[in-house]
This record gives sequence, structure tokens and C-alpha cells, in this order.
Amino acid sequence: MTKAPDTGYQKEWPAVAAAAVTVVLWASAFVSIRSAGSAYSPGALALGRLAAGTVALGAISLIRRVGWPPRAAWPGIACSGFLWFGVYMVALNWGEQQVDAGTAAMVVNIGPILIALLSSRLLGEGLPRPLLWGMAVSFGGAVVVGLSMSGSGGSSVLGVLLCLVAAVTYASGVVSQKPALRHGGALQVTTFGCLIGTVTCLPFAGTLVSEAAHAPLSATLNMVYLGLFPTALAFTTWAFALARTTAGRMGATTYVVPALVVLMSWLVLDEVPGAMTLAGGALCLAGVAVSRRRPRPARSTVVATGSPTARETSPAD
Repeated sequence: MTKAPDTGYQKEWPAVAAAAVTVVLWASAFVSIRSAGSAYSPGALALGRLAAGTVALGAISLIRRVGWPPRAAWPGIACSGFLWFGVYMVALNWGEQQVDAGTAAMVVNIGPILIALLSSRLLGEGLPRPLLWGMAVSFGGAVVVGLSMSGSGGSSVLGVLLCLVAAVTYASGVVSQKPALRHGGALQVTTFGCLIGTVTCLPFAGTLVSEAAHAPLSATLNMVYLGLFPTALAFTTWAFALARTTAGRMGATTYVVPALVVLMSWLVLDEVPGAMTLAGGALCLAGVAVSRRRPRPARSTVVATGSPTARETSPAD
């Protein structure tokens, strides 16, 4: 008997490829933030990044004639734009200035867990066992990476609260964006979400202009890079993938980011990771692999004739 092709995996690979682009670019953002964050305050950095992303996305949308989003998409776009593009970026930038990198990584990485819980409750996605086990393993890996990165850094109550706000707004933004993608395209939803985030951060415009006048060129270029790639491109590929899978699985995929940050810091910043950091990164990757496994289908009660495993059954069985 010829086995039927597994079209489910064939349909899924574009979403997997898009998610891979997203996590690589988001991991690279941590390296750029180190440079830009030394010259720009949290709000100014968020506004500059979002403004660059909005200009790029707006130009592409005009060229492709994307048009105005449908009315049904606007609640999700507005909510995700305000929470994820706006509040999240400011809170994360500010929080990482108040706590060490390890603490920030541990607190912010509760975000994927919140996404799974919120999407199960609000979107009816359910909580399959592979997803739960995978997220548990990955979160454990993120904690190990965080502990190994903490060193002698200091942490404040304000910093921890800001990182917690970042995690909550990130999760809320993702769950809000999912319904919008049923009515609008990935580019459309990302473009207008980024625009709303930019408007949200406009109170920092004066600070951005003042700091840009004195910031080194490298910091400004890193801010522009953050807007073009980890924002404009990565958020678009994220939306493309999110439209084709569940919010819970997409959230779990972001646990690849800590492992990639360790690798990029090693290659780009010459920061040699210790054994504990490498072990944590490996756990993150292993957990993501587990979370993306498909639940085992229920065994069929119909057994093919002539099968070596077939056996006769009776009502008493």
C-alpha cells in the first residue's frame, strides 16, 4: 500500500521558516540594543526603532498597495499596537537598565507561558501535552541561562516589575493580534500595529531629538537596524507564521531566542559562554523541539485485513 503524503507538514514549513527568521532577528536585537541603549533612553530608543520600522513598512505597503485594514481587524491591531509595539518596548528597555541581564531574561520569559494560558482561555486553542512539556523544559533552560548571566549584577524591585509588565504586554499583544490576522494580512496588521506603537511613544519625541544630536553614529545606526530588521521584517514574518499556527506554539518558539543570544554574543561580542549557559541554551532548544511535536493521534479501531498486528475482537473485549 502506498503511503499518502503528509501534506500537513508541507503546509507548515512556510510558517516554520518565517518563525525562524523572526527568532534570529529578535536574538540579534539584544546585541544592537547594547550599543543603542548606551546613548538613548528607553522611551527614545523605542520611538526611534518604531519610527524607522513604520517608515519602512509604510513604504512597502504603498508599493504593494496593501490598503486600509478591514474594520474587523482594527480591535486586534489597536490592542497589539499599543501593548506590544508600544508599552512592551519601553518597559523592556527601561527594565533592562534596572536589572541584570539574567534577571530580565528569566522574568520576560514567562511571556510564552502567559500566551499559552491566554490563548487557551480566550482563543480556545487548548493546551496539548507536547506544548506544556516543551514550555516547561524551555522555561527551565531560560532560568538556567538567566542564572548563569546574572553574575554580580544588581536588581531592583522597579526593574523586576518593568520586566513583568513587558512579559504581560507581550503576551496580551500576541493574543490580541491573532484574531486580527483572520481579517487582515500579515503586512497590513504589522504596518498599522507599528504605526500605533509609534504614536504611543510620541511623548518621547523631544528626548529622541535631543539625544540623537549627541549620540555616536554607531548607536543611531543600531537603532535604525532595530527598526528595519528586528521590528519591520521580524514582526511581519511573525504575523505570517502566527496566522498559520496557534499562538501557544508560536510563543513557545521564542524560547529559541535565549540560545541564539548566547551564540551571537559568543561570535559577535567575544563573550565566551560557560558550561551552565550552554546547558541552559540546549534546554531551550530541546523544549522548543518538544513543543512543536504533534500530539499522537488516537489509535484507529479499524484494523486492516491481513495486518500482522490484527487480532479478532469480540464484544467482551
